[in-house]
Amino acid sequence: MANLETTYLGLKLKNPLVAASSGLTGSIEKIKELENAGIGAVVLKSIFEEQINNEVGDLLTRDPHNTTYPEAEDYIRNYLRNNSIVKQVELVGEVKKQTSLPVIASINCISPAEWTSFAHELEEAGADALELNVFYLPTDRHQRPGMVEQLYIDLLAQVRSKVKIPVSVKIGSHFSNIVAMAEKLKANGAAGVVMFNRFYEPDINLDTLELSASEVMSSPAELRRSLRWVGLVSSLVPNLEIAASTGIHDGPSVIKQLLAGAQVTQLCSTIYINGAAIIPQIIGDLQDFMKKRNFRHLDEFRGRLSYRNIPDPMMYERSQFMKYFSGRK
Repeated sequence: MANLETTYLGLKLKNPLVAASSGLTGSIEKIKELENAGIGAVVLKSIFEEQINNEVGDLLTRDPHNTTYPEAEDYIRNYLRNNSIVKQVELVGEVKKQTSLPVIASINCISPAEWTSFAHELEEAGADALELNVFYLPTDRHQRPGMVEQLYIDLLAQVRSKVKIPVSVKIGSHFSNIVAMAEKLKANGAAGVVMFNRFYEPDINLDTLELSASEVMSSPAELRRSLRWVGLVSSLVPNLEIAASTGIHDGPSVIKQLLAGAQVTQLCSTIYINGAAIIPQIIGDLQDFMKKRNFRHLDEFRGRLSYRNIPDPMMYERSQFMKYFSGRK
């Protein structure tokens, strides 16, 4: 039988399937269901500083008495903050105690102090690794692109100075030079990158003429968003592990990302859509592929079709459709 074991962020996984940070990884009951289905590791649901701040604002607005005393806001903020981190710490402990899964904690903050504070507390709770769920939306037209990228680098460096466990950074696909950004992250202590983060995107409701949220779930077609960059970064930035994410809905999409050079793949939308039963199906597809090709271990084909290993690397660089459309009437 094909050996699906692999490593990610220094952790031993029984297979390259990782449950991405989401509501699916926000409770011990759901995580145990994922483990029973065969998942290789879990990234816990992110703890969001912004959500804590929104809850503070909501409480202050709802009850005018909360604004009567100057200390009220600080008390409410500290209470909600501590309650949130305590719940996350307890979840880390429960998963470590009740499952055999590697546990990657995820944090999303907006203030430097909380990034490092949350990271330290989750490490103390027993998390095996950290995933920094970062997204900064530049709206200042005078802010130079390099300044935006430096925010990510500084944040990573601050967190790495406070924790000893491996740290990965979940990035978006909108950097001007993704390869260079990945290289900078590695140089500043990142053990891995997750490509790519799926962010909230707005839409417009033409019936109500209001701004609304666009589709939350990814589609299989979105695999192309990350496949090119997995193939490039895995070749051009050595010793930086890649967790491929977005658009991975079935066995073939997992296999493609591994062939491009991904260390692991993160699953989210497909589990929401198909349930945990999709996990053994993907594992079966991966085993069948390896058996058909006589691969005994993932490393025998991982990166086989990456940028550096294919005869025509331009296949990864090409961005126009000239050849495709030139033959169409």
